[in-house]
Amino acid sequence: MSADLAVTGATGVVGGKVAQLLAERGIAQRLLVRSPDRAPYLEGAKPVRCEYGDLELSRAGLEGVTVLFMVSATESADRLEQHRTFVDAAVAAGVGHIVYTSFQGASPDAVFTLARDHYATEEHIRASGMNWTFLRDSFYIDFLPKMVGDDGVIRGPAGDGTVAAVTRADVARSAAAVLIDPEAHRDRTYTLTGPESLSLPDAARIIGDETGAEVSFHDETIEEAYESRKKWPAPDWQYDAWVSTYTSMKSGEVSETSPDVRALTGQEPESLRAFMRRSC
Repeated sequence: MSADLAVTGATGVVGGKVAQLLAERGIAQRLLVRSPDRAPYLEGAKPVRCEYGDLELSRAGLEGVTVLFMVSATESADRLEQHRTFVDAAVAAGVGHIVYTSFQGASPDAVFTLARDHYATEEHIRASGMNWTFLRDSFYIDFLPKMVGDDGVIRGPAGDGTVAAVTRADVARSAAAVLIDPEAHRDRTYTLTGPESLSLPDAARIIGDETGAEVSFHDETIEEAYESRKKWPAPDWQYDAWVSTYTSMKSGEVSETSPDVRALTGQEPESLRAFMRRSC
């Protein structure tokens, strides 16, 4: 495949790992980034300036691209509008297939508020006429240790709900497998999860075991959750997203494990304990 393949997010963790995996396979690619000087140096990769919310700049950057890997934009009040603009630019540039990182359980009435934006993005892509592949990632395992406060407590209104969290490395490996042979995955939706569904007390125990620290979980009420997060100044939509991270677990919306990582990569997905042992 020539550089008719484009990868976004190459300065981030998932996009950067995808670009690296493709380069290791000798696949030429275009790296669409806001700051080309920050793009990783990879054999066969050409950095091109691009911004999701800029229709003309994105269209120019996508000229000649046939397959596009679209990492969802940074959380913001206008993220959905940025996504729609970028998808429209892809259509205008003649892109034929888009691989989009969505979210587990994406739907118009999802408990996790940002999953609603992912669903709306999926619908815009479906309506575009392009071929598509959706990678519906669960919450990242990488994020679970960061939920632990300075006092060693994970706080949130998750109850005894569970999450089938997945590592960013497994998401990247899955995405690379799709991009290596996109036609085999045309118009398919994959749910990318880890090997197990953990409650936050489970996660606290594993994190504590592997770090040697005392880690516990406190089940907040909704009111407590909003109040405790006010120490970080943020707009209302951000507070809603933070709190609904936990309520989506309580609802069961992100609890189901999927075989898709193994089906795409041929390897079992990494567990929280294995991730902790690798990263600590």
